[in-house]
Parts: sequence; structure tokens; C-alpha cells
Amino acid sequence: MIVEIISVGTEILMGNIVNTNAQYLAKRLAHLGLDCHYQTVVGDNPERIKSALDVAYSRADAVIMTGGLGPTKDDLTKEMLMEYFGKRPVVDTQVLNFLEERSKARGFGKLSDGMKKQAIVPDESLILYNHHGTAPGCVMERDGKVCILLPGPPHEMQPMFEECCELYLNAKSDKVLVSMIIKCVSKFDAPIAIVGESPVADRLAELLDGTNPTVATYAKEDGCIVRVTAAAKTHDEALTILNPVVETCRERIGADYIQYIKEDTD
Repeated sequence: MIVEIISVGTEILMGNIVNTNAQYLAKRLAHLGLDCHYQTVVGDNPERIKSALDVAYSRADAVIMTGGLGPTKDDLTKEMLMEYFGKRPVVDTQVLNFLEERSKARGFGKLSDGMKKQAIVPDESLILYNHHGTAPGCVMERDGKVCILLPGPPHEMQPMFEECCELYLNAKSDKVLVSMIIKCVSKFDAPIAIVGESPVADRLAELLDGTNPTVATYAKEDGCIVRVTAAAKTHDEALTILNPVVETCRERIGADYIQYIKEDTD
């Protein structure tokens, strides 16, 4: 399955907040063995959101969208998606009761219309209840298209993804991706020029052209990172593919220039 990430929020386009959601989701998808070829940021505009979805479904099987689920007027993502997928809006009594109890406990009294709209969900969809906020997420499917809609605040989005979405997406994947990280630095007994990306890439040469595993270099302020990634049906099979290439990288770079080698589990 190919998954595309669409982040909704004019505040992201304006540079008011950093899009950490896309970074988090991309890492989680990689660990699940799901390919993500594109990421998109779109403002809170129904027509532009629809256009972004049209493009995404021309090249991906599923879309994960974050943002636009709140109580304000510019939180339009859910309403737009219900129209896009032809879903009927219905009231989720579990969410509504939770919102009413929460409002009473905080002394706010009657729910505002904006708060009530968070309890409106698409019919015939999988509802993802929010244990760290108010707005629920959901999974909509129609005509082979899948859309997972998650809240924008990271402290709500991340646990919802881990609690609800990973199991769903794991069933869609036929492989796992495992990466090993090699951190390269200057010699510990001669702290002069650090090991740069270009010299390391030269030493690895044809290894950078591999397809499984893949080898890539990334420049860092304090040295260079080499990432070796393998795809396989199981974690152990991926390690079997990885280990010989990691050892070759270690030999070519030189042990004196390697700070550590570890599996990427972030």
C-alpha cells in the first residue's frame, strides 16, 4: 500500500507552526513497511483540500490527513471529507455525552454549536475516539479509497495513531522496513575536521546504488549519518539482509570514525 500524508492548516503554510505531524507519520509508516512517496500541506479551504485529495488518490492507495477537526468555523476537513466520500453526517452519542460531561465539569454549562459539531461523524465509518482531547478521528473507505483523518495537535494525533491506526495499517502491509544507523564522527584522539558526507559516500561507492538494502548518507553538524534499510516479511529476515552490508560499511568507513551502530527505532 502507498500512503500519502496531507497536513491541513493555514497556520502551517504561514510558518506559524512546524509540521511535526508529517515527520512523525512518515517515520511510523516506514516502520510499518508502508511506502510514502509524497507529503502535502494545504490550507483550510474546501476546494483546495478536495484538489489535494484528487491528486493524492491518483498516485496513492490511502491518505492520512491531520488537522481541521476542531470546533471553529475554519475547521472544515471532516465536513469536506464526508462530502467527498459521500458519507451521511450522524451524531455520535458517545462523543456528544463526553463533551457535555466535560463542559459541565469545567463549569461551562451548555455546549456551543462549535463544540457540538465535533460529535458529528460520517456514517458507515470507523470512529477513532480521542482519549487526549475532544475531536474524534475516523477511517473512511469507498471505492477502494481509504482516508484516515486525525486531529492536528500532536499530543492528540500521535496516541490516536498508535492506539487505533497502526493495527489497521499493519493489516494492509506485506512487509516490514528495518533500518540501521551508522554515526560517523572524527577520530576521538584527533578532534579536527569531522567526517563529512562526501568522503563517506566516496568510501561506500557502489553500495549507495543498492535496492534492498538501500544505503544513504546524511550530513549532520557533528559528522555524518549512514542509514542502511532493508525490506522483508519479518524483522529477523530484514536483519539478515542488513547485517552483511552494515559490516561492509563499517570496514570501509573505519572503526575509528564510527561513534555507534544501532537500529533506528524512533
